[in-house]
Amino acid sequence: MLDLYQGFWQELNIGEGDFVISADEKSIQALSRGERYGAGIGRIGRYDYEYTRHGTIIYLAALDVFSGHIIGRTSQTNGIEPFTKLVDDVMSSPPYNKANRVFWIIDNGGSHHPSTFPARLKTHYPNATAVHLPTHASWLNQIEIYFSILTRKMLKPNDFDSLEDLVAKLLSFEAIYNETAKPFNWKFTKDDLKQRLDQMHHTLYGFTK
Repeated sequence: MLDLYQGFWQELNIGEGDFVISADEKSIQALSRGERYGAGIGRIGRYDYEYTRHGTIIYLAALDVFSGHIIGRTSQTNGIEPFTKLVDDVMSSPPYNKANRVFWIIDNGGSHHPSTFPARLKTHYPNATAVHLPTHASWLNQIEIYFSILTRKMLKPNDFDSLEDLVAKLLSFEAIYNETAKPFNWKFTKDDLKQRLDQMHHTLYGFTK
C-alpha cells in the first residue's frame, strides 16, 4: 500500500493513466455555542460552556493522492450506500472515468470492509482496485491528514447554527481548499514501516524477526 504513495504498484511504476485515491468518512456534530467572549490583552477568546446540539452528519471524502484534490459529500447516515455514492462521484467524473487504473486506499471499516468492498468495487468499476490498510493503521491513510486540516481550520471551535449551516461550510471549505490543493509531502515508506515494526517487536520480545 505504501508503495502507491511513491508511484509504484507491485514493483512497477504507476503510469500517467493511473490514479490513487485515499478515502474515508468522518462523523461531525453540529453545535451552537453560547455567548462568545472576545480575546484581549493576555486573554484568549472563549465561549460560554453551554451549547445546543443540532445533530450529526457524515462527511465522506476522497483525496487524489497525486494532485491533492478533494471530492466530498455529506450524508445523514453512515454505511455502504453513502460510501458507494462517494465512489460513484469519483469514478463517474474525469479523469477517473477514463483512467487505466484507480487504486482506492481505505481502512477496514464496515462501509468498505475487506470481505465485501473489493468485489463490489470491481464489479461496478473494472478499472478500480481496493487496497486495504493493515488493521489499526488508519494513520497511514492520507485522507486523515486532510481531516486534521479541516478540524483545525474549520471545525474548531464547533459553532454552527444548524446542520445545514455545517454542511454549507464544509463544502465551502472543500472548494476553497481545492483552489490551492497540492499533494502531501509523504516520506514514510514501507521500509520505514518495517523498521518501526521490527523495533516494536524487539521491545516486546527482545529480538527482531
